[in-house]
Amino acid sequence: MKRSQINRLIDEAIEFFDSHKLKLPPWAYWTCRQWQEHLGPESYEIRTHGMGWNVTDFGSGDFNAHGLLLFIMRNGWLKDGKPADSKTYAEKAMMVRPGQITPWHFHWMKTEDLINRGGGRLEVELGWASEDEKNISNSEVIVQVDGMSRKIPAGGKIILEPGESVTLPPKLCHQFRGNPGDHKICVGEVSSLNDDGTDNCFIFGLKPSVKEEDEARKYWLCSEYPN
Repeated sequence: MKRSQINRLIDEAIEFFDSHKLKLPPWAYWTCRQWQEHLGPESYEIRTHGMGWNVTDFGSGDFNAHGLLLFIMRNGWLKDGKPADSKTYAEKAMMVRPGQITPWHFHWMKTEDLINRGGGRLEVELGWASEDEKNISNSEVIVQVDGMSRKIPAGGKIILEPGESVTLPPKLCHQFRGNPGDHKICVGEVSSLNDDGTDNCFIFGLKPSVKEEDEARKYWLCSEYPN
């Protein structure tokens, strides 16, 4: 992805979340220059717990087709596979475009609720990971949609209307996208600790995501904070 595209998408997301009355913490709006004034111990948790902006095309080269923009508002820290302190939860906000796919993946440790907080409909495909973790098993799926059990076949799809949510336990593979005929969706995620570096398994693999620095970085991504 080009840095100019990342800068533009974060600007777009700030306006989008605001239009849905989703207010981000003050540091979400800091530019790289403003961050330079806050790189001391006061921001240690933000920088070490993987909080902040992330924009990815999953190595596809086509963000609108396969991509995701998200902001991690709060998060604990896993150390040796266990919570390092009493913060054992995480929260994200996502901007999902119509037809834009986040590809099949699961988590070994994390349990999460995906929440449609407004906009269009969110399509979520589900299937249990196979034993070798390289495909979806044939097992039937029973999930909780706002506390109500719903049964679907392996690889089947549920549609979350605004206000609805689904609980995804560990090893339950999921792929989601915005309904192609709808508006962008404001998606929330409330979960146990989030560690994108060690707890994501994309079952069909991913190509490396490459950034092209065609203009100056406006915002730090959560993986880019200086030490």
